[in-house]
Amino acid sequence: MTGSAGYVPGVCNIGPAEIRRRRLSGRLGLGLTVVFLVVAFALAIPAPWRALVALPAGLAAAGFLQAAFRFCAGFGIRGLFNFGDVGVEEEVHEAEFRRKDQRKAMLIGMLSFLIAALAAVVAVVMPFP
Repeated sequence: MTGSAGYVPGVCNIGPAEIRRRRLSGRLGLGLTVVFLVVAFALAIPAPWRALVALPAGLAAAGFLQAAFRFCAGFGIRGLFNFGDVGVEEEVHEAEFRRKDQRKAMLIGMLSFLIAALAAVVAVVMPFP
């Protein structure tokens, strides 16, 4: 199925196939976050270096948020949407729709950043077992 059925400006710009990809990236980021923390504490990595957990945590947050919102931030910034097969994007032509999509993309970016920053702070202040 291809077409604009399902697209709602600033609300929903991806269909089931793209949502699955975002969930997968969220799971990958979460797995990397857990592995990073286990290794960091097992090797007694100094607290400032543990802040690097923000990278996989941000990936996890972005993936899960995009899946939950049914909205791809990258597509939103670039003025695209996809409700068909992966890799078959369509362009958003209306300027107001593009602005709404860009605002939603920025929200997802900010929330992902905040979650990543929170993960970093927690990793830094957590005492060694």
